[in-house]
Amino acid sequence: MTYIIQTHQLTKRFTLDPVITNVNMNIKEGEIYGFLGPNGAGKTTIMKMILNLVKPTSGEIIIQNEQITKDSYHYLKDIGSLIEYPVFYDNLTAYQNLQLHCAYIGYKDHNRIVKVLEIVGLREIEKKKVKEFSLGMRQRLAIARAIVTKPKILILDEPVNGLDPIGIKEMRELFIKLKKQYGMTIIISSHIVSEIESIADTIGILHHGKLIEEITMTELRKLQQPMIEMVVSDTDKAKRLLEEAFGAKVQIFSEKTLQITKINEKTTSMTKHLILNGVDIEKVEIRQQTLEEYFVRRINGGITNAADHEA
Repeated sequence: MTYIIQTHQLTKRFTLDPVITNVNMNIKEGEIYGFLGPNGAGKTTIMKMILNLVKPTSGEIIIQNEQITKDSYHYLKDIGSLIEYPVFYDNLTAYQNLQLHCAYIGYKDHNRIVKVLEIVGLREIEKKKVKEFSLGMRQRLAIARAIVTKPKILILDEPVNGLDPIGIKEMRELFIKLKKQYGMTIIISSHIVSEIESIADTIGILHHGKLIEEITMTELRKLQQPMIEMVVSDTDKAKRLLEEAFGAKVQIFSEKTLQITKINEKTTSMTKHLILNGVDIEKVEIRQQTLEEYFVRRINGGITNAADHEA
């Protein structure tokens, strides 16, 4: 197994309380690594430590078999990044912005500018001023700037934040293209869990500065067993009845909704048992657990409710 990025017991304190605590990440070469976590979990801090913008308090970062120190910088030539909101010269064109960026970093292959604008879908509007760009176009230009030097690693912090559904779809297609056609390793954080599910090879779940799980999507799909979702008149009573009679694993998802896993009985047997014991059933649906549901359960210790989806 070839890991292009690893962290060992990575910890960061800004005050006495740690922001990041003993994080061990293992990112394989050529994969898309989906970084999930609520606001304030520490995703951006870890990305900045990988880029040496923030110095770790303790622990190790190893990139392409090189241990990163506070003075390391040569390794950054192989990394492109988009951290927080991208800033451009708004009165210049996309092409001119990339020209200035290349001049600043000493990169001289100007034919590459045309190529990356084509890769990100801005080739036809390269002479348009950036102040006329939509948010999605600015995000594309930011990614063009990040990949103009042909990096092996691309680090993207919330790159689809604020985009409309069409913009999100276009970004998703771009990330898959960068991985498949250009062999880039991509670390991407997002609050839109369904988007991570559709592109990631591995996910890392960060909560309160701790990496509580790192799992491949292949392994996760094996764990995503079918579930029964029931809308009932009394969730507490229904939960107790199903657990006692059938040994089912039942979680209260909202005020009137149960989610049932570890299903050993037919659905009809369970619904009949509830009705005979005075629980009305409004709806029954059998479906597969989503990554969002798995994520919410993991960060809440197995307890969910409707408000969790706003995290």
